[in-house]
Amino acid sequence: MKHSLFNFPVLVFALAFLASRPFGAVAQTAERRTSIGLNVSVLQYRGNFGSDYWKFDDSRYAPGLAINQYLGKGLDLNAQIFYGQLTGRHSATSYFTTTLVNSNLGFKLKLNNGWALKENARIQPYLVAASGWTFASRAGLTDSSRINEEKGYIDVMAGAGINLRLGGGVSLFVQSSQHLPMHANLDGMREAPTPRWADRFLQHTVGLTFNLGQAPDADEDGVPDRLDQCPKTPADIEVDDHGCPLDDDQDGVPNYQDQCPSQPGKAELHGCPDADNDGVDDVDDACPDTPGSPELHGCPDTDQDGVSDTEDQCPNTPAGTEVDANGCPLPSAAPTEPATKAAVNADDTDGDGILNADDRCPERAGPASNHGCPEIQATVRQRLKEATKLIGFERNNATLLPSSYATLDTIAQILQQYPDYSLSIAGHTDSQGPAAYNLRLSRDRAASARRYLLAKGLADTRVEWRGYGINHPLATNNTEAGRARNRRVEFDLFLTGDPNAAQVKYGAEPTTPTTKKPLPAKRKAAPAKKSSAKKKTPVKRPVVKKKSTWGATPSGW
Repeated sequence: MKHSLFNFPVLVFALAFLASRPFGAVAQTAERRTSIGLNVSVLQYRGNFGSDYWKFDDSRYAPGLAINQYLGKGLDLNAQIFYGQLTGRHSATSYFTTTLVNSNLGFKLKLNNGWALKENARIQPYLVAASGWTFASRAGLTDSSRINEEKGYIDVMAGAGINLRLGGGVSLFVQSSQHLPMHANLDGMREAPTPRWADRFLQHTVGLTFNLGQAPDADEDGVPDRLDQCPKTPADIEVDDHGCPLDDDQDGVPNYQDQCPSQPGKAELHGCPDADNDGVDDVDDACPDTPGSPELHGCPDTDQDGVSDTEDQCPNTPAGTEVDANGCPLPSAAPTEPATKAAVNADDTDGDGILNADDRCPERAGPASNHGCPEIQATVRQRLKEATKLIGFERNNATLLPSSYATLDTIAQILQQYPDYSLSIAGHTDSQGPAAYNLRLSRDRAASARRYLLAKGLADTRVEWRGYGINHPLATNNTEAGRARNRRVEFDLFLTGDPNAAQVKYGAEPTTPTTKKPLPAKRKAAPAKKSSAKKKTPVKRPVVKKKSTWGATPSGW
């Protein structure tokens, strides 16, 4: 190593550092046609002074540069240049040191051409052949006679190598090649005439290759268009190696549209299962194992009297018979004792054991612990929790993405299923940007979801909204994954008349700062005063814009 032309460990460290830097796609392709390589070589001489082939005990190191230009799956144009030295010694009066500057241009035949190996294979063997020019500056003695000379020669080179794809546009390559400078006298021995290939040398090279440029990726999912099997995936949606949205339950409905992403389901039911095939998904089906009708939440009605079998106390009522809320025939007369019973029923319309005067929901049965109102099914609460992940907005503004509509439609159906409940919508942001800006944005996004629901015919008094800005993160704001979780709009049901669910969970809505930084023109203006759940909001469908950037959670502010 004492004869090396430069500090080899420094170069190795530099190459390792460059390898650790982030780059774009994973390999040189038809889209990313150019790559540049930094390398170091060992040169080994053979000639009149003997042979150093495959001897590494006294190696000379030579820095170099290589450029590849993609021509096709199996072929690259390859250019190389390096600077190094060859030495030899017979005695104190016969020795030489020859400095070489070599450049070559040729072709690289790649075996990862789709026949032997895939083009994006991690291990990529190749052959290389080239021709170029070698400039030799020789100094030394032959039998005590000075043999200094500077001269150029035509060089013929052939070799083989292996390229190891590291990912991130970086590859490690190892290559050995034979150089045959024509009629070169590299050692200074007097020969007349000089044989064509009297002196030659081997070059053993190791280096890193970096692919340049950016592959076209119209949908910005990280998979180049040439390999993208789903080229129109909305931005910020997590995709597989083929550029298609992830579908964890393999039901044909991608996760970002699947309201039951962990259970295989049907596309017409937004990816949710329907075990009894009655057209009502299991989450909303009160009788998931028995076919029923959508009007009765998936439960059957054997005698077709409009009361589901689960609530029908007289399940075999003849067809056409008028029945009460319990499915029993209405009495044609009013005897004394039944009249007394009827009087009791008049005080407890839904028959849940709670008198109407104390029953918050006198027409729908429920337990006393819930003020006589029906309790919300656990599956419905889970669906509302999952809805948070399925609501998306355009980047840096409050315009709903069309992919959110199916989820909001389901929430509207849930509100119709539970008429005694109201909905709380709470907007949250990550910590990036001014706090006042984020507070208004969180309100705007919650209000945008509310407007959509009101457009479905819901009473404005049943849908309340609040914005909490950066105040209640679910995860750290120091990572992108954490910030993505913190950007969200939450939905909670609460019994009408009870405190708002978001206020119970997070406290009072923060007050808007007096000094307001104007929102971008594309963003809806924030309200001048603190938002109120009872404030009237115009009922209109959110503006839908064709080109948008969004994610499975609200993204980008």
